[in-house]
Amino acid sequence: QVQLVQSGGGLVQAGDSLRLSCAASARTFTNYRMGWFRQAPGKEREFVAASMWSGGSTDYADSVKGRFTISRDNAKNPVYLQMNSLKPEDTAVYYCAVGRGTALSRRTADYIYWGQGTQVTVSS
Repeated sequence: QVQLVQSGGGLVQAGDSLRLSCAASARTFTNYRMGWFRQAPGKEREFVAASMWSGGSTDYADSVKGRFTISRDNAKNPVYLQMNSLKPEDTAVYYCAVGRGTALSRRTADYIYWGQGTQVTVSS
């Protein structure tokens, strides 16, 4: 059983930056995708960003494109979500996720392992 443990998050002001981390108990994920999702109160979980575990292409929701960056440190295994120019509408619980496959995906159903979630609150 693979576990994803998230860290980071917190309360910031609009325009600030935060970095979320997601560490996996497994050392490598061959042919896996990784993603970040978020869920605001009263709303469905939505896609934020995705990349392949091995690197290469990335995909971002239009609402975060140009402000958020998904990455992984090749020397270690954490998955990061760097969030810049944060806005109040970015307030949500953020989840990292890993799933099997050789293509990027925005669907929650394509991810099998999920982190515990971390709260990000952006004040105006």
